[in-house]
Amino acid sequence: MTDDERARDLTPPPVPALRLRGVSKSYGPVVACDAVDLTVHQGEIHGLLGENGAGKSTLMKILTGLVQRDAGTVLRHDEPVEIGGPRQAAALGIGMVHQHFSLVDPLTVWENVILGDTGKIDKAVARDQVREISRRYGLPVDPMARVAWLSAGERQRVELIKCLRRDPAVLILDEPTSVLTRAESAELFGVLRRAVRSENRAVILISHKLDEITTATDRVTVLRRGKVVFRSATAETDPRELARRMVGREVSLGAEAAALGLLPTGPLGTRGSATGKTTANETANQTANQTATGEHGTGEADARRTGIPVPTPALRLRDLTLTLDGVPVLSDLSLDVAPGEIVGLYGVEGNGQSALGDLLSGLVVPDSGSVEISGRPVDPHRPGALHAAGLGVVPEDRHDSGLVLDMSVAENLVMKSLDAVSGRVFLDRGKARAVARRLVAEFGIVTPSTDTPVRDLSGGNRQRVVLARELSARPAVLVAARPSHGLDVGATEDVYRRLRDVAAEGAAVLLISTELEEVMTLASRIAVISSGRITGVLPAGEATAERLGMLVGGVAA
Repeated sequence: MTDDERARDLTPPPVPALRLRGVSKSYGPVVACDAVDLTVHQGEIHGLLGENGAGKSTLMKILTGLVQRDAGTVLRHDEPVEIGGPRQAAALGIGMVHQHFSLVDPLTVWENVILGDTGKIDKAVARDQVREISRRYGLPVDPMARVAWLSAGERQRVELIKCLRRDPAVLILDEPTSVLTRAESAELFGVLRRAVRSENRAVILISHKLDEITTATDRVTVLRRGKVVFRSATAETDPRELARRMVGREVSLGAEAAALGLLPTGPLGTRGSATGKTTANETANQTANQTATGEHGTGEADARRTGIPVPTPALRLRDLTLTLDGVPVLSDLSLDVAPGEIVGLYGVEGNGQSALGDLLSGLVVPDSGSVEISGRPVDPHRPGALHAAGLGVVPEDRHDSGLVLDMSVAENLVMKSLDAVSGRVFLDRGKARAVARRLVAEFGIVTPSTDTPVRDLSGGNRQRVVLARELSARPAVLVAARPSHGLDVGATEDVYRRLRDVAAEGAAVLLISTELEEVMTLASRIAVISSGRITGVLPAGEATAERLGMLVGGVAA
């Protein structure tokens, strides 16, 4: 052994930026974190992988002072610390970007970013700081824009900028790409990688997406049911092993690819189908696919020339135009969805998807254009008209517009069908609970009671509450906006199965998503939206990541 080798052997290992030893937390009989050990070093991205309910969020809330641990030790640079609240966490150099937004809608971007600052505020300096962080980290956003009119992806950027402005030494990112496209995600991770190496930060990346963990991290820890079940250098493991460790069983990277954040590898012909077999509805869809031309993607003129009967679309959107705060967000948007068909609407955040979802939810009304359901015009200016016509909506932000978090599971489940559970004047709580118990059992909603506030449910179970309420009404059209957002593998697969089932029963499904894996797995046709208009519609069998990417950029594919 040389002198240099002996010197290296005597060099002490680097002191971790953050270390957790035996950290535990219980909520009554439920153990959220069970003697968790975690070590994170400066200059590395450490992936924390696990399904919903695995304990990831609770562990990070302990690190940011939002929750107090029952047992264990937290060490910063190998010194024990107490984190009594978010201010103490910030003082220790720990910052977190939460999955669910904490922005104030009426304020501008720069005003949200400086919230919590003390002393005199220099507006010009604050705006310049936002612009500089935006430029450095590749997070484009206008500091003067009002948050209320930003897309989900743009709001995520504001949350990132808000955290990075405080220059944390340990940065925790909770599902940071859940509202970003693949290209935006790749760019973000590239920027983070450079920042980690040049600025010597420690990053904890919380995700349930295997491709993110395997491409963006240096080390990975897997939690399951509150315990650490696996830890490894990322280069020494692979997606199959990580998936098995995460869910506790062998998984198919073909059938379950989209739920694991991977592009599908199965036959394209099985997409949009509950079983992979060709049903009568799918035959009609294939006819539409084969003749799909033009902006609407219906191919009606070609079909009529060939004598092929064209079913009346369950959902027909024609020339929809919408302007918000003087900014056009939808421009002559037209699209048809046939009964029994799943059409994916795919595009980069901020190109009108959110506005279309809000329009179909009745939250905004178009400046012009028309909506037809099952061949009948519907007046979107009339409150409740879309729902009454047979349109159900799983909204993009289930926490904000899909649920009333402080109301019970039962109240959320029956809120759109009050006539069925009411007496002459008042709500019949017995009937409401009976309906809720039936839906809880049918949709597998895990809850202590139907009287439990929805706020206390996991993300997957909240989404099941929304799906149960909407699907129990037997809609002719279901609009599902980013339905797997923030869900783990099991919950995502359950949502996908239910969307396939409702389509197989004859409903039209409009799937609005920024997840390429999602639309390529579920949709029988994929429409691309860019700058508020449909730039192209492709049958699933002809759709590739490259062709869809060209359409996203407004280039004919």
